[in-house]
Amino acid sequence: MKGEGTGNPPSAVVLLSGGMDSAVAGAWARAEGYGILALTVDYGQRHRVEIDAARKVARWLGVREHVELRVDLRDVGGSALTGGIPVPRGPTEGIPATYVPARNTLFLALALGLAEARQAGAIVIGANRIDFSGYPDCRREFLDAFARVAETGTKAGVEGKAPKVLAPLLDLSKEGIVRLGARLSVPFADTISCYDPSPDGRPCGTCDACRLRRKGFAAAGTSDPTAPPEGR
Repeated sequence: MKGEGTGNPPSAVVLLSGGMDSAVAGAWARAEGYGILALTVDYGQRHRVEIDAARKVARWLGVREHVELRVDLRDVGGSALTGGIPVPRGPTEGIPATYVPARNTLFLALALGLAEARQAGAIVIGANRIDFSGYPDCRREFLDAFARVAETGTKAGVEGKAPKVLAPLLDLSKEGIVRLGARLSVPFADTISCYDPSPDGRPCGTCDACRLRRKGFAAAGTSDPTAPPEGR
């Protein structure tokens, strides 16, 4: 979809975490002609440095508005990203401990509320089901189900104006995401993917997110400007 008609282009709420995937998804939305309303959620994550990264990416995108919401999920627990559970190093069996219970459900619900309030035509999420950690809320079935929620559970939906749920990276490998981001001039140096960075924000290089990111840059034949070490 390119910008339609005259005047202001249609707007989209982009879930902007500060990671590589959300930055590329935001750049894709801008290239498609959307005016961007960025939404960043501070959910008590241990890798809070990503919030600062999201602010940098939002400035680069030239967003119309950047909303930061605090929804502390530490009291909910159940994840290595919000509690005292160690972040896994190396491959794991099944859904890893970095899965945050119902995170994308909660984030999309917040994005849906913002989209309805701002009359945005779309919600953009950087979910990916190819090179990912096996999270159930990164699958097409989940996103299709949430689109039905938007259609049936909102005033906009009842009026036939529910925002579309767009996941432009869903079927891309990490290599494909890196290549798309490079074409769109995404400032990868301003993003962070690490689940357990050092206090000064350096990526650990060994968590699942770091390994997948390194794999993508290597497959694309380019270097990651954040240069994550192999380990601390």
